[in-house]
Amino acid sequence: MQAETQTSPILAAVLMVSSMAIIGVIDNVVVLLSDTIGLWQFHLSRALLMLPLIAGLSLLGMGTMRPRRLGPVIVRSLLITVAMLFYFSSLALMPIAQALAGLFTSPIFVLLISAFAMGQKIGPWRILAVLIGFSGILLVLQLNPYEFDAKTLLPVAGGFFYALSSIVTRSHCAQESTVALLAAMTVTLGLAGIAGLAVLSLVPHSFPDGFVTRGMVWDVQPVLVWIVLQAVGSTIAVFMLIKSYQVGETSYVAVFEYSVMIFGPLFAWVAFGQTIGIMQIAGIGLIAAAGALLGWRSRRAAQIEAT
Repeated sequence: MQAETQTSPILAAVLMVSSMAIIGVIDNVVVLLSDTIGLWQFHLSRALLMLPLIAGLSLLGMGTMRPRRLGPVIVRSLLITVAMLFYFSSLALMPIAQALAGLFTSPIFVLLISAFAMGQKIGPWRILAVLIGFSGILLVLQLNPYEFDAKTLLPVAGGFFYALSSIVTRSHCAQESTVALLAAMTVTLGLAGIAGLAVLSLVPHSFPDGFVTRGMVWDVQPVLVWIVLQAVGSTIAVFMLIKSYQVGETSYVAVFEYSVMIFGPLFAWVAFGQTIGIMQIAGIGLIAAAGALLGWRSRRAAQIEAT
């Protein structure tokens, strides 16, 4: 596989960009769902539809669904589940450009956690990347201290937990099948959906009706097609994402993930008329530049270690 990694950079780039194009479209579907069903029912329904598709990937020889080490896989799944709950919650509350910008703070959090919690050394280029990325976050999220709204921090929280899941993946789940990791994540999201629905149904509350606080809705016919689209699209996109990392060098491929910050807002503008300002566009560019710089430095560090 290593030889293929070194000889298929174009295929890897095409797979990643295609994956991000699909995600950029299907994540906008949450806007169409948010007025009918809730976050918890969405994740449960999507998980039930995705699991047979993931089982199909396993039957096609893409990997086993059984994890080698159950504990680390559970921890990773819980972390990424929390990240996705924050991210999908934010999609119903703000333009997708802001939600994606918050989620894609994860490489910055990975660097900071690695430096301060794990004692890894970081050089001036990576520090510069963090500063550039943080500046981009401020521009995209438009954090105004005089008009602070806590909901703008939802996707950033998603980015933080996504970073933690990435660290666990690298340190404890490197030998796991990608299908097993995807299956475990999907099951955990489905269980989170069940838990959320149970709490909202059984515990008395006075929350106003909304995407996050909505319980079970039995008439899902109006949005069923969108749930199916999200489930099928997610499975295909994640499959291509996994394959891109199998045929391309990691730091090279990771840069192309930022193309979702073009596809997502572009589709939102075409389909729903969501617009973003010049400052937010500049912020997206800064976040992407920070990610590219981090990827370049990681690649350089790997080359130096190899020699």
